[in-house]
Amino acid sequence: MDIDERAKKLAIYIIETKSTVRATAKKFNVSKSTVHKDISERLEKFNPSLASEAKKVLEINKSERHIRGGMATKLKYQKEKVS
Repeated sequence: MDIDERAKKLAIYIIETKSTVRATAKKFNVSKSTVHKDISERLEKFNPSLASEAKKVLEINKSERHIRGGMATKLKYQKEKVS
């Protein structure tokens, strides 16, 4: 698979699943930096509309990450309390 094809697949996956950068990177076995670069630079050159849609999802995820982090911490301490 060439780089442009990978960038397109990453973007489609992010849009369809509302996936985070970290989850997408894990799914495609690439680094988080690669996901960012593919979406923000490579895809922008040959499919700006797809890149824009993917960026919107990533922005939403970024704005919500503090909430997910707080929930993870809460669950961690709840599990410790039960043990």
